[in-house]
Amino acid sequence: MSRFGRKPRNGRDLPHTVDINVTSLVDVAFTLLVIFIITAPALQGGIEVAIPRADVQPLTARDNPFFVTVTRDGQVYIENTPTTVAAFESSFGQLARNVEHVYLRADSLVSYGPVLKVIATLARSEKTWSLVGEPYGGR
Repeated sequence: MSRFGRKPRNGRDLPHTVDINVTSLVDVAFTLLVIFIITAPALQGGIEVAIPRADVQPLTARDNPFFVTVTRDGQVYIENTPTTVAAFESSFGQLARNVEHVYLRADSLVSYGPVLKVIATLARSEKTWSLVGEPYGGR
């Protein structure tokens, strides 16, 4: 006898239990998570520089941050566009017409000359600018 009070004939009268097998769904979700974790650092892009550590405040959020970067080999980047120091000195005024604040990122192992030329150009432009440093782990 079944719990409904009659005897099942061929199994069609038995109550059906429907379970969702989520094993494959979880496998796909974890696979996508692993793929995202592996590819996320590659999607960041930008210019690789080893910024020196110092006792600095974190960057404040600005509407349109403008970065100038000097790499280890003395290459200057305006945002993500490579240029030379001489070209930077001659074209920065035109490129930064609508810029309020400039952030200067320089590699910790770059020679002093290219950085000083970039700083002098920033000072002549009368734009406000800041040097970017990596904050220490704890304050």
